[in-house]
Amino acid sequence: MNELVKVSENMLRSCLGAKAGEVVLVVVDDPQSVIGCAIYTAAIHLGCEGIVMVMKEREVSGQEPPKVIADAMKGADIVVAPTAKSLTHTNARIEAAAAGTRVATMPGITEKMFLEGAMTADYEKVEALTEKITDLLTEAEMARIEKDGKVLNLSLKDRAGIPSTGIYREAGKSGNLPSGEAYIAPLEDGTDGEMIIDGSMVGIGKLSSPLHMVISEGKLRSVTGDGSEKLGILLENEKNATVCELGIGTNEAAILNGVILEDEKVYGTVHIAFGTNTSFGGTNKAGCHMDGIILEPTLYLDDKLIIDHGVFMV
Repeated sequence: MNELVKVSENMLRSCLGAKAGEVVLVVVDDPQSVIGCAIYTAAIHLGCEGIVMVMKEREVSGQEPPKVIADAMKGADIVVAPTAKSLTHTNARIEAAAAGTRVATMPGITEKMFLEGAMTADYEKVEALTEKITDLLTEAEMARIEKDGKVLNLSLKDRAGIPSTGIYREAGKSGNLPSGEAYIAPLEDGTDGEMIIDGSMVGIGKLSSPLHMVISEGKLRSVTGDGSEKLGILLENEKNATVCELGIGTNEAAILNGVILEDEKVYGTVHIAFGTNTSFGGTNKAGCHMDGIILEPTLYLDDKLIIDHGVFMV
């Protein structure tokens, strides 16, 4: 616990700019109570007003927390949410940030992840690359992912890239911790082609063999491969099936471990997600937000080569 508290103190200071007297609200569900207590203790050590709110685990990532927690999030200076299911793409997170709260979501974080991997990164370096890639996403009208002979085209026209740098020291800033990705909401009807997901997939974990996805007019039409039967929620309706995100990992310390929080930050990877994107410039509100990681991809933005088989070219 002492090591967890030490890392938590550093996180609150360096990533969230916590100052004595500020209200730090820790939102946890039952599986993450140990980490939540460490963050609470760290907040107290820093002279903050620490508060912990515990809820039952959500059914899926992107499901809203109880109203009492959503209201409390808007009233805090800082919210840290180490939860089993993600609160990143919820209205509660959006509204808290709009109210000026600095929010760090940590879906699926484990004690091991807390002490090594992406959490140990040089976040000044992560921030520089992330902002560069974010600008390229904003400027682009089209993205093309190539992997093992499969090609996926995504329309990005008039959509803005979002940086998740791991540094959220200003009012209203929010994102994941650990972090390191640039991401964007493609047009909801603008993704077509096929893709291989071979890193990890929400709902399955780290993949031992690839998934094959067929997508047209922005919707997932089929998914095959070991474990694909666990992804039935994506085919329940068109909102869940909608390609809602293109993301690019920018954290050199991140390790692929089957937990999407860290997996999607792995340097030189690309991920696509299905479901909700209203929290970052999209229009699709679904019953889930589920990411799949593509290892060693080739990525073009408006025919400019950004990543070549997992190696950044910019």
